[in-house]
Amino acid sequence: MLDDYERAPIDEKLRATLHFLVTLDPARALATGVSRDALRNAADVQAGFEMITRFADAIGAKPHSERGLTREQAIAHEGRFFEEGYA
Repeated sequence: MLDDYERAPIDEKLRATLHFLVTLDPARALATGVSRDALRNAADVQAGFEMITRFADAIGAKPHSERGLTREQAIAHEGRFFEEGYA
């Protein structure tokens, strides 16, 4: 789906919503029955992810895979927050 949402085996409303997020043209999504509230929610979620990405870039954060950690090491590393909290 991430490579080509237009051809992915997904619901047409989701496809139209993703198209909206790429183009910011709501016509297709509205025509498939996606509500304005749903489009607003989708835009809010995308904005949140964009903000997180920009913050991570600003502080030089790198994905665990770029730091050489395996999937298991990354899960173990993040698991400490579950046990110890963030403070």
